Amino acid sequence: MDLQTEKIELAKRLLETEDESVLLQIKEVFESHDKDFWHELPEHVKAGIDRGQKQVAEGKLTPHNEVMKNYERYTSL
Repeated sequence: MDLQTEKIELAKRLLETEDESVLLQIKEVFESHDKDFWHELPEHVKAGIDRGQKQVAEGKLTPHNEVMKNYERYTSL
């Protein structure tokens, strides 16, 4: 089923429903999808993300397999 057909089918079901809880759930999905969660994050979390992005830009990365080597002694318990 293509996107346009899917949208039409959903619109039909939306128009036919009399269940207010379904309508509220759909409204909540749209509202949460449109919301930018960045503004809701605590400042220390934003700072950590910014720090991580800066490290990526500077090439200060450790490959996953190296990180896993350092911690494999903890996974074999």
